[in-house]
Amino acid sequence: MRSIFNQGSLPPCPAPFNMAAYVLAKGQKTPDKEALLILGPNASKAWTFAALEAAVRGTATGFSDLGLVPGDRVLMRLGNTVDFPLAYLGALAAGLVPIPTSSALTEYETAAIIAETTPKLILRDTCVACPDHASILPLGMLRDFRTLDPAPYHLGDPNRPGYIIYTSGTSGIPRAVVHAHRAIWARQMMFTGWYGLQPKDRVLHAGAFNWTYTLGTGLMDPWTMGASALIPAAGTPSTALAAQISLNKVTIFAAAPGVYRQLLKSSEPFDNHQLRHGLSAGEKLSARLSEAWTALTGTEVFEAYGMSECSTFISSAPGQTRLPETLGRPQPGRHIALLNEHGPVPIGEEGTIAVHRDDPGLMLEYLDAPDATAARFQGDWFVTGDQGVMAEDGQITYLGRNDDMMNAGGFRVSPIEVETALSTLPSINAVAVTDVEVKEDARVIAAFYTGPTALDDQVLHAYVTDKLARYKQPRLFVHLPELPTGANGKILRRKLRDIYEASI
Repeated sequence: MRSIFNQGSLPPCPAPFNMAAYVLAKGQKTPDKEALLILGPNASKAWTFAALEAAVRGTATGFSDLGLVPGDRVLMRLGNTVDFPLAYLGALAAGLVPIPTSSALTEYETAAIIAETTPKLILRDTCVACPDHASILPLGMLRDFRTLDPAPYHLGDPNRPGYIIYTSGTSGIPRAVVHAHRAIWARQMMFTGWYGLQPKDRVLHAGAFNWTYTLGTGLMDPWTMGASALIPAAGTPSTALAAQISLNKVTIFAAAPGVYRQLLKSSEPFDNHQLRHGLSAGEKLSARLSEAWTALTGTEVFEAYGMSECSTFISSAPGQTRLPETLGRPQPGRHIALLNEHGPVPIGEEGTIAVHRDDPGLMLEYLDAPDATAARFQGDWFVTGDQGVMAEDGQITYLGRNDDMMNAGGFRVSPIEVETALSTLPSINAVAVTDVEVKEDARVIAAFYTGPTALDDQVLHAYVTDKLARYKQPRLFVHLPELPTGANGKILRRKLRDIYEASI
């Protein structure tokens, strides 16, 4: 018996199709229902489904009035505000291709994205780093678009490019991942396979508006179902979320493991709440955290595994039995296998997690990189690069990455990208980067380097500040006489973890 899971398939995406129209369709049946609640320390801001759609379609009109045409790319350099999802959906409604990016990226990193994607327009909040550019639209003008007459949705082939997001590849080069409009259609496999999502739900996502995890799980998916989305205002500490869960009658809570860790430190009681369960993604959730959450709230946390190229596709879910320490099962409708170089491995043997190329949530391509795109496929399978073992019932145990990718607060970070930035410092001869465990359930990025002498940590921190987003910057710097290498001269990054642990 081979490690292949293929339980049914999703009906084809309807055509013609528009992602924004699909997301907001159910809300039209309950126009006065609360679609979005931004939770502030003193007062909360509410948006009804009617107000949300009016702002989105008005924004689409504004883009069209500027002369943009379907297929044009729009780079989003916006902060942690409601402007982010409104601009994102407004661009999609007009048939444009939005490029959401993290506000943590530096001017240097943003310049590289601009050069690669050649956007026709850049949406800019002055609090977010961005190089000067002739096509910048200030935030004030973007907000004025909301009151314009509503534009019709641009309908077309569901397989046409819808949006572009960035991820780090195994080569260390951040890759521009092109997704089709149909990617939103595929996300309904998560509704039963992970969320247990219902129209009556009130979903609180702890992340920022401009994080793709929040954008999908916290906003697009609840709105698609006609449910209410709740987002904490910028600057809200994780420890304050317990009170918000109770006060706002939250039924589903979503966050990265790091937020669960902080929230569990809160002294706030979970009294009179309606919480059914929590959701976790971005990095592996430890059994200790999961058990502590259940002890505090009386609810379970359901975990999901995925990647930017296909969102989540393996998860645990309400009503399903999950073996301890597993990720769960492939979501209903997914076609998943564990492979070696010859194809699917036998049940119980280690293999690389792979997704069938027919999955409607799978990316179209890496932008303008056909060789890089082709390299991710083994026959009909998109190969993730992560290792696992499948049980007879389809449950998958995660064994780690085979590409040395790191996790920093839920973001996947390539060590090569960080090493490239540090290697330009003249005082460093060689550098290798990995993540290390500094305490139970807490990992940080550490840079190990060789050179004539140990450098001041403040100098090293300052050097990477302008070159890397904060979440990519090493928190530890370790000077070594030499870096561990294998017989072929390749640096053994995982050996560095042993070196660090032996030193503490």
